[in-house]
Amino acid sequence: MTATSTLPERVDDAEVRVLLLENIHADGADFLRGKGYQVETMTRALSEDELIEKIAGVHVLGIRSTTYITEKVLQAADSLLAIGAFCIGTNQIDLAATTRHGVAVFNAPYSNTRSVVELAIAEIISLARRLHEKSTSMHAGVWNKSAAGSHEVRGRTVGIVGYGNIGSQLSVVAEALGMSVVFYDIDDKLALGNARRCSTLEELLEVSDVVTLHVDGRPGNAGLFGDEEMRRMKPRSLFLNLSRGIAVDTAALRQHIESGHIAGAALDVFPVEPKAQGDPFVSELQGLANVILTPHVGGSTEEAQQDIGRFVASKLRTYTAFGGTSLSVNLPEITLKSDGQRHRLAHLHQNAPGVLARINGILGDHEVNIESQSLSTRGEVGYVITEVAAEVGPDVLAELASMPETVRLRQLS
Repeated sequence: MTATSTLPERVDDAEVRVLLLENIHADGADFLRGKGYQVETMTRALSEDELIEKIAGVHVLGIRSTTYITEKVLQAADSLLAIGAFCIGTNQIDLAATTRHGVAVFNAPYSNTRSVVELAIAEIISLARRLHEKSTSMHAGVWNKSAAGSHEVRGRTVGIVGYGNIGSQLSVVAEALGMSVVFYDIDDKLALGNARRCSTLEELLEVSDVVTLHVDGRPGNAGLFGDEEMRRMKPRSLFLNLSRGIAVDTAALRQHIESGHIAGAALDVFPVEPKAQGDPFVSELQGLANVILTPHVGGSTEEAQQDIGRFVASKLRTYTAFGGTSLSVNLPEITLKSDGQRHRLAHLHQNAPGVLARINGILGDHEVNIESQSLSTRGEVGYVITEVAAEVGPDVLAELASMPETVRLRQLS
């Protein structure tokens, strides 16, 4: 890891510039404005080139799932302290690069879990009852009261691929509806209720009447579900993807729906998604019977977006003002309450032996008394917050910043 030592930074609340993209809930912007921050909002995502032009002077950036944070963007971000992903996933952010640049990343790993679960349940029932088809026929003036192809979900087996926050809660709700639950996860997860863990994905596919994906966006999940996996599914089973568009081969899915092997599908995410409201959308799955397509709205309920707005904005404020990194995606975690009396030095550095001793040696040489100190490490970086009674002088800060291991140094009130 290459050190990116910078001059000591201090930004007062009134100087903090915030850019929030992709129609983030107003509660998040209002919270940050209430702290004195200068907040600019935009309703759409920005391309890499657009973001490079826009990000100079921005201290805090808020995005959702469609704006990508690359090395080029970070190189252009001359003031960026933190990024808030107002969603669950962070695969749209180059986390290794943000860490190298000393930029903290926060997300909302739990805030929209219930919203996604409720959409999954609604779509399972709708597909099983073929409600989408019946509604379309009614709008076209056709009365079709036939029960053919319409089934209850009670007694059916749902196979959950990915048993994290969403998958596990879906497990509980599905079981409450009378469904049997099996799941597959590459990590060792504790089964909830009467759910049964499958040792392989193939085992899950062979027994499930409904297969629903709830995986993250790590590169290994690209192409997770293709022609081979669909062939292994039970005839006339249902398929859902409310996780990541890159996980599914949609062309193969169309073939299996057209052949009748898969009886219906619901997708909320796609390999390529429009950047703004009203932009055109194209998919191989358009026009198919008993296929529900939704525009990445799994977490888009008023309740979830409000919770996410408040939660992530609070994390961004805590970090910029006090240095706290609780639930940071990429930096070591330190949680300290501020009594408003002490000053803080926040030092992000390469995780190497002796760094803390050298920091304390510099402070001791300048007769700076340490009142409290917390250190945490994570992978290649370490993070230490040192509380002192008074602001330290520029000579002390310059010496700390010039340490070869220093990634970022900030002085906080």
